[in-house]
Amino acid sequence: MKNIGNIAKIMKQAGQMQARMQELQEELGEKKYEASSGGGAVTAEVNGRQELLSIKISPDVVDPEDITMLEDLVVAAVNAARQKAAQEMQAEMEKLTGGLGLPPGLLGG
Repeated sequence: MKNIGNIAKIMKQAGQMQARMQELQEELGEKKYEASSGGGAVTAEVNGRQELLSIKISPDVVDPEDITMLEDLVVAAVNAARQKAAQEMQAEMEKLTGGLGLPPGLLGG
């Protein structure tokens, strides 16, 4: 009977952790992350769900003769902003799970 009580306690804690993870994902999903490339020539902003919110391009880098460079700067800025969002999400989830080393998705995350 003692084992059943322990299992019930573990299941309750897992449910609480899953609920907190959901709350945390929603909170972080609303945060905004910004990154730039080309020394600030292109700036991208994403949210915590890694959705692109905006792109700002300095007129100085708009060269009709070199569209490829501008495209590369946009890609670099977007990827850097998305990486910031992903790193914060991962760090916050690790704090929440206390470094349990749980496989991704185990608690619905």
